[in-house]
Amino acid sequence: MPGGGDITGAFIGKQFGYTKAGNGAGRTMETHFQQELNQLKSELLRMAGLAERAISNAIEALVKRDTPLAEKTIREDFQINDLELFIDDHCVKLLALHQPMAADLRFITSAMRINIELERIGDLAVNIAERVISLNQEPQLKPYIDIPEMAGITQKMLQDVLNAFVNRDADLARSVCERDDRVDGLNDQVFRELLTYMMSDPKTITRGVHLLIVTRCLERIADHTTNIAEGVIFMAKALVIKHHADASPAKKE
Repeated sequence: MPGGGDITGAFIGKQFGYTKAGNGAGRTMETHFQQELNQLKSELLRMAGLAERAISNAIEALVKRDTPLAEKTIREDFQINDLELFIDDHCVKLLALHQPMAADLRFITSAMRINIELERIGDLAVNIAERVISLNQEPQLKPYIDIPEMAGITQKMLQDVLNAFVNRDADLARSVCERDDRVDGLNDQVFRELLTYMMSDPKTITRGVHLLIVTRCLERIADHTTNIAEGVIFMAKALVIKHHADASPAKKE
């Protein structure tokens, strides 16, 4: 009776069209696995590009009062959703067929986490676009200064965290985490300003609430980007910093 390793090798070979031929076949399987990992990386980068564009379009639609652009942002969200399902399936197949270890395992599990976070970022961009459509039906409440600044910071965070992911750059990922506080501060600042508007004139409440939702969505996008950065640090350094676990007393003992 053949051993378990022979059965597993035969099964994987059948799935990908390999034939068992000693060390040569093993090298072929390894090369194919690396190609699959590179494909997975490309899929995530494409998804991140779509998410970044969704944020950019939603904020541009707000600033320029461009309702058709907001509607386009909503319509295109299906692309991110479809990729999320595809990437999740791809990761599961890689885990099942190759049983990766160490760095490769961390890469795939981090990819699964990034996939979820990017899909949520896409949903938040849609939420912003929906608020924009409502806001554009009424006169503009205030000049949009802090909100575009918040959006610019979150977009740069997303760009940098994807560069950190591609290059396994833990230091760049940490810098992304640190920038989240700046977004939180702007969110608090806009909240106080809008609250003043709404308290002084009840007619501004509806528009004020829509804008509060927009800033809350941007703050959440920064949070999801920070989650991605934490995953990149784990992938690159096998270090968990979520909830400051790397500084906890249990970790130091």
